[in-house]
Amino acid sequence: MRKAQPNYYMLFLAFILLIGFGAVAVATSEYPINSLDVHLAAFVQSFENPSLTVVMKMFTAIGSTKGCVVIILLAMIFLYFVLGHRMELIFFSGVVGGSAVINQIMKGGFQRERPSVYRLIEESGYSFPSGHAMGAFALYGALVFLLWRHVSTKQRRSLLIVSSVLMIGMICISRIYLGVHHPSDIIAALMVSGAWLTLMIWLFQRFMEYRELRSSSKSEAM
Repeated sequence: MRKAQPNYYMLFLAFILLIGFGAVAVATSEYPINSLDVHLAAFVQSFENPSLTVVMKMFTAIGSTKGCVVIILLAMIFLYFVLGHRMELIFFSGVVGGSAVINQIMKGGFQRERPSVYRLIEESGYSFPSGHAMGAFALYGALVFLLWRHVSTKQRRSLLIVSSVLMIGMICISRIYLGVHHPSDIIAALMVSGAWLTLMIWLFQRFMEYRELRSSSKSEAM
């Protein structure tokens, strides 16, 4: 039987994202306070008003550890009991769990302090890269990947992508708006989380192809 050829485009994308993350990491290490961060943060925070602050606090709560745990548990229940996914559940857990571990390791390594000039909420811990941004990208990116084949129409697939991008975007913007992250924290987080998600998708697809080939070989041998 002819073996499926591995698709290395995903690995190449992960590599490019890691290079981008490295560039941001070096830049922020050399220039912790830089004009890009200052101007982007000032632009986002220029829209401050009481109503918008309530909305931003809501999105930052959704992206918090407690908020993500609730969504993750609901997603896992849906994947297991409704869609009957087994291996997909391991993939999902690996993506979100691995992202959280990577974030904590990187924060301890870079030890970048949070912004101190403008704060609408208090937040502890280091700033780089953003845990909210990494968690959101891993969570909603993994869900899009897993749910894609269960969505049959272009309209529904478009809705799936738009809703996921909206959730990720609003969670990320809320962290800048509330003054607890530099914009570069967010950019770096999206890059490294994107690289992790891409790598996990590649590994998952390779594993599923291997399982299918192995199963077909056994069937032919019988």
